[in-house]
Amino acid sequence: MTDTAVTDAAVRVTRHWGPVWPGYFADPFVLRLSDGGYVAYGTHPGSEGDRVFEALVSPDLTEWTSAGPVLERVADTLGDDYWAPEVAEAAGAFWMYYSVGRGIEGHHLRVARSDSPTGPFRDLGVDLTPDELFAIDAHPFRDADGRWYLFFARDVLDHERPGTHLAVAPLDPGMASLAGPPVPVLAPNADWQLYERDRLIHGRRFDWHTLEGPAVVLRDGRYWLTYSGGAWTGPGYAVGVATAEHVLGPWSHLEQPALLRSGGDLRGPGHNSLTVAPDGTDIIAFHSWNADATARQLHLGSLRIHQP
Repeated sequence: MTDTAVTDAAVRVTRHWGPVWPGYFADPFVLRLSDGGYVAYGTHPGSEGDRVFEALVSPDLTEWTSAGPVLERVADTLGDDYWAPEVAEAAGAFWMYYSVGRGIEGHHLRVARSDSPTGPFRDLGVDLTPDELFAIDAHPFRDADGRWYLFFARDVLDHERPGTHLAVAPLDPGMASLAGPPVPVLAPNADWQLYERDRLIHGRRFDWHTLEGPAVVLRDGRYWLTYSGGAWTGPGYAVGVATAEHVLGPWSHLEQPALLRSGGDLRGPGHNSLTVAPDGTDIIAFHSWNADATARQLHLGSLRIHQP
């Protein structure tokens, strides 16, 4: 990354705190409810029972209580690894976007619906990404004109940095299907985003790069996207930033230091979401490994965004 002073960064975390929940809570997404309060959703490997994806409820981003797992499992034929839930409140309901597969095989994006932010969410039987090799980390984003878009991560092989890249597609107003084909958003552009050299995947070997976990906000007429890069398993995992003048791009990497990276009490921080505190402050939610690297836990930070 460019060795620029943090004070010159267009987007930076001014302080962070956490973990704010003692349990395993990876890939955190924090939804600010229209009638007040917050619900966080996270990944928990090895979840058992008829439901997955624990939800945490908070009135103020300070005190949290568990609402338990909220998504009803789908058929075992689709997989048993559930990753990275995100929820949109729209059309009088709550819509959960997530991926399911086995290990790193077969993951595709799906959608579930509920009348309540704490479920139960029931899958609608739709594969949103049937034409993708692999798709994860869905992020629903509502633009200023009310239109919804779905950002996500997908595997791209024909590129100078093959690996997991970012894409976006418009969502149908019914929220349960895509209204157009996906378009590229962001490709890896730096060595820090390397996941593994000579990785065997999709029947071939690649120096594999990874961008994942997109999150988008619109501030003062400009779009800002945060994403995670590198290998989620280690200390090199970090959060970068991109920007655009239109939701469909073109998007450009910001040449600034990593927004979040290992250091101090942070170990491989990443897979973030963005929300707004009760006082109007932008907030970043992300996970970081605990001291003995046995669990990824929920952290929060205050985010400062300004035009460069």
